[in-house]
Amino acid sequence: MSIPPLREARASNVGDSLIVGIQSTKTDGVYPLNPVERDIVSIYHLVYESLVYIDDDYMPQPLLAESWTEDGEGKTWTFNLRRNVTFSDGTPMTARDVVATVNYILEMAKDEESPVKGYYSNLKYFIGRITAPNDYTVVIRAGSGRSYYGLLYAMTFPILSESDLRQENPMGTGPYIITRFRDGQNDTILLEANQNWWKNLPKVRSISFVCYSTQRDVIEAYEYGRVNTIFSRAIAASQYKSGTNSLSLDYRTNQLEVLMMYQDSGRLRSVNVRKAIRHAIDVDYIANHVYMGMVYRTDTPAIPGTWLYNDGVSASFGHDVEKARRLLEEDGWADTNEDGVLDKVVDDQSIDLSVRLYVYEEPDNDVRFEAANIIKEQLAVIGIKVDIVTGTYQSVKEKLQAGSFAMALCSFAMDPVPDYGFLLMNGNTGNFGRYRSGDMLDLCNRLRTCYQPGEFRNTLWQIQELFAEDCPFLCLYYRGGTVLTRYMYTTVRDVRELELLRGIESFNP
Repeated sequence: MSIPPLREARASNVGDSLIVGIQSTKTDGVYPLNPVERDIVSIYHLVYESLVYIDDDYMPQPLLAESWTEDGEGKTWTFNLRRNVTFSDGTPMTARDVVATVNYILEMAKDEESPVKGYYSNLKYFIGRITAPNDYTVVIRAGSGRSYYGLLYAMTFPILSESDLRQENPMGTGPYIITRFRDGQNDTILLEANQNWWKNLPKVRSISFVCYSTQRDVIEAYEYGRVNTIFSRAIAASQYKSGTNSLSLDYRTNQLEVLMMYQDSGRLRSVNVRKAIRHAIDVDYIANHVYMGMVYRTDTPAIPGTWLYNDGVSASFGHDVEKARRLLEEDGWADTNEDGVLDKVVDDQSIDLSVRLYVYEEPDNDVRFEAANIIKEQLAVIGIKVDIVTGTYQSVKEKLQAGSFAMALCSFAMDPVPDYGFLLMNGNTGNFGRYRSGDMLDLCNRLRTCYQPGEFRNTLWQIQELFAEDCPFLCLYYRGGTVLTRYMYTTVRDVRELELLRGIESFNP
């Protein structure tokens, strides 16, 4: 996925230090296994490393594990660790540290009495048992029903030292160490190069993170030159993307915006009606006029521009008002009383094609109402009446869980593991639309037995093909953000949320 800077003529390469402005009000300590703010995770990414990392093409690659093998069925995975890795105090990293980190993550995730499950709690679905036969070998027995290639994507959690993993600010193996953490006198987090890093010492020796309370404060700090770089998901940041001495690195978040449709609703039970809605909505218009282009368009839950995205389904999508009208006509809908709203007779009773659209706002997504109103206008063109009902996040969530809605504009925080069963399998947690398909259930179950990358991708492509055919709901876009910086600090193609300084450790101007 290419993310070229918009303007670069007067920008310069980073020197030996960088000052970054971030939004942070809740983080009061260094707890890499339980972060509570997005921007802080990008800091942890420079201090802690994982067994596996995900490359620019979204494929798993070796990091602290130099290689791995599986038993031929995907049930047992053996990871061979690098032998030249130490923690920041010079202590060698061994398999004992990996096992201790995993067991601590699983302990938090499975503690029914504790409200804190940890950021990596989904690991409980992937790891049934972990052992260390020697200092540089880790053996993982896959969790029940998860003997598949997706397990490698779950191996991206930070590895901590067994000696202090339960303490604040535990040691890591990454290119930087945290030498100062915000306090009452100074709201700054300072990272300095780790002299014991197992790779070459970073050219950027120090990175300061200045914490601000709001996105507005972050943007203002950049505007007035108090910081060199900022991370922002705010639409307001787009106006600074064309500065004469700035770079703009657009990034994709893990937040997938969807139009959920309840299939037990009589009006939306027909696939023709759902597809008509799909063709009537001009998603590109919403992306450009509401979100100012700060989104990554997608027609399926898969990440666009990666090896897992099935471009072949694109012909099934697209804005086409006439096609939408034909689909509704085939389904028996017509405006018999000429009031602008389609109707038809069902069980000897005339009903209108009218639906309620539930929508809620979030602190960093204050434009969703505007998107909902555009959807209302676009559906009115084909004779579908939409009544928008606004609510809080909690109230709309309750409607979704109870199945007491027709449509809802909402979002999902997608896991790094490319497995969409939670949205598509009968009875799963994210399947609010009550989509039921035996074929889809079989495909999702088959995916979880694919331990070779080729068969894993092919099954994901088939899932996307069936998704296009059945149209259980609409995928609109992944939310985007931007890194505004006066200094180039990376050459990676895919700067992504939670890793927004990815590549700075190896940048060599």
